[in-house]
Amino acid sequence: MKLNKKISENILYIVATPIGNIEDITVRAINILKQASLVAAEDTRRTSALFSHYNITTPLISYYEQNEDKRSDILIRKLKNGASVALVSDAGTPLISDPGYRLVKKAVRNNIKIVPIPGVSAITASLSAAALPTDSFFFKGFMPKKKQKRIEVIKELKEYKATLIFYESPMRIKNFIKELLEIIGDRDAVLAREITKTYEEFIRGNLSDILNNLNVRDSVKGECTLLVAGKTEENLTDDLFLKELEHLLLKDNKRLSEAVKDITDKYKISKKIVYDKAVKIKKELDTTLEDKQING
Repeated sequence: MKLNKKISENILYIVATPIGNIEDITVRAINILKQASLVAAEDTRRTSALFSHYNITTPLISYYEQNEDKRSDILIRKLKNGASVALVSDAGTPLISDPGYRLVKKAVRNNIKIVPIPGVSAITASLSAAALPTDSFFFKGFMPKKKQKRIEVIKELKEYKATLIFYESPMRIKNFIKELLEIIGDRDAVLAREITKTYEEFIRGNLSDILNNLNVRDSVKGECTLLVAGKTEENLTDDLFLKELEHLLLKDNKRLSEAVKDITDKYKISKKIVYDKAVKIKKELDTTLEDKQING
């Protein structure tokens, strides 16, 4: 592979690497990694495998969450002394739920030029194939491990209209989906698993469909990216209206118009959508009551 002209000194390169398929790397990225003075890698063992495949011999230095502060200072000194440094993560684009923020922040403070070398990201790869709205999306990344904090975040995200994107481990994905179901309801979703790898899979449907799919498996393996539809007026299901209308109409003895207003005010959605669903549910309730009266 022919190299481009020699790269400049005193530059920090943020280099995207494959998330699975080793061929998912740009020619430019390979050139930068070959010519850099030093490559800072989240896991030098994984990066060494990539280097071996592409015959890259550039020296490696470890750079991960636990040593990020100390290593950042070392790398800044090297950059100020004329080195060119490339930053890579285990997979995908650095800083996206991976180490690197401290280094980039310090580079800015020291007037060091930062050059992104774009490439693969699980976010864009999964979103492009999810068949969920892409005009607006919110990437949350990994959720808090403590349940109470996680529940608080889900409740906040419940009101977001953008497509929601999460990273989650295969060990916690089922429990996380259960919590989403309880708080935001049974929305359209896609679970992207093992993206770009041999066993790549996209599980589509409502959250409950995905959970049922996972429940019949012996185990869930591989990196998981979960995409969930944002809040829309259609997110509110008939089951939700039925439960609330049963209470408002049967226990509180409210008129249909009053019940519709209560639900409209509560959820801040179109009165017409609520009314149309309410009429349908009211008919079902009336039919049920009539059957009970006929059958004693």
